[in-house]
Amino acid sequence: MRIAAIDQGTTSTRVLVFDTDGTFQFIGSENHRTTYPAPGWVEHDANELLNNIGTLVDKAGLIDAIGLANQGESCLAWDAETGEPLSPVVVWQDCRTLGLLDDLARDGAADIVAARAALPLDPYFSAAKLGWILREMPRAGEAFAAGRLRLGTTDAFFLDRLTGHFATDRATASRTSLMNIETGEWDPELCRLFGVPIECLPQIRANTAGFGHMARVPVAAAIVDQQASLFGHGCREPGEAKITFGTGAFALAVTGNTVPRRSLSSGLVPTVAWDLGEGMTYAIDGGLQDAGSAIEWALRAGIASSLDDFTFFPHQTAVERGLIFVPALSGLGCPFWDRTASPLIIGLRPDMQRSDLCQALLEGIAFLTSGALEAMGEHVELGKALSIDGGLAKNAYFRWFLADCSGYQVVTTDIFERTAYGVASLTAQALGERLELPSSANNRHTTAGGGRQWMPRFMDAVGRSRNWSIER
Repeated sequence: MRIAAIDQGTTSTRVLVFDTDGTFQFIGSENHRTTYPAPGWVEHDANELLNNIGTLVDKAGLIDAIGLANQGESCLAWDAETGEPLSPVVVWQDCRTLGLLDDLARDGAADIVAARAALPLDPYFSAAKLGWILREMPRAGEAFAAGRLRLGTTDAFFLDRLTGHFATDRATASRTSLMNIETGEWDPELCRLFGVPIECLPQIRANTAGFGHMARVPVAAAIVDQQASLFGHGCREPGEAKITFGTGAFALAVTGNTVPRRSLSSGLVPTVAWDLGEGMTYAIDGGLQDAGSAIEWALRAGIASSLDDFTFFPHQTAVERGLIFVPALSGLGCPFWDRTASPLIIGLRPDMQRSDLCQALLEGIAFLTSGALEAMGEHVELGKALSIDGGLAKNAYFRWFLADCSGYQVVTTDIFERTAYGVASLTAQALGERLELPSSANNRHTTAGGGRQWMPRFMDAVGRSRNWSIER
């Protein structure tokens, strides 16, 4: 059986074809534009994303099934009759709703959202963005008045346009702040709170319930990208964890069949890992805002001329030389959830060069990741091994420093496309098949542990980076 896995991410759309005999083929990748029309605003063109999916699936050739992984909290409005987008895709990184969320917090909404959705009041999640679209974009308001408005995350738009099924999956819905974490259904009180008409939202389905057909090929499974990666890493039991280093860094750990303890002060986010039709499996999320995006910024800013500048450093660690880089370009994620934080470089000396900044940047991402893991370890007993993937997982210095400052054994394999493998595995399971791990997957283990002594110094720098941005 040949399964096309669509990984529609923040910067590109990728398609791989996996065969149940353990082989796979990378079909291709299509980048898309990201626009920044105002400070803190981040947008995509919905039709561009849709066209990229179609182009890549056409290149896949003869396939038996399709699985879709989506970028999570990014969302939009579209016309139920024509399918035309009525808004841009408002990306998960977008901060335009900060002021609204501040108002809601003053009215006591944080406790309501925490109790029902188990999420903090943060622009990262979809609810406030969807409410903003309805209020601020006239075409969306007109469609609502005419009974033609559809609202949802990007997966619901793709499925509606490609298969005719206006639906989303339970894991993705858990990332909106509109789904009740206990029932797995849209919550009327949350929808009222954020100004999102519940009748305009897609049907919520189990991840393997089936989502129609695309050119007569069944779309058998759908899931948010980070949960797909968790499944693709083989994490099934409580305490098994993975981190994907993409635009941000996304740490997830399985917690089991009961909702994880809610603790907004920890910065951890309870979430649905997946629903395979027999009830929900939960996880905790310790996401960071900036990882690959910080590397991309360094390249644009001229601090690095290529990725090769992040592969070798002739000196001892930057933190030992007093140089610290807090890469809070989009604020701080877990365990802080502080959008007022700003990037900070401290300890720079006249004898230091660009390579020192590159080294400190990698260390800063690793330190922030270690902080998220520490918070997660207070809620579920994590295993000694930590499975990672994504761009930074390929960097030997980063792997070593992450193991050194976190104290975990860092495990990587030659198969870095864990999101695609995860959604392909779910697709196979939905059809009663089993997808074997590609035979070329060789594990590499990195063990260290002496770097934790520098964590207090880094956290001191983090404290200095907070409460800087006052734009709300």
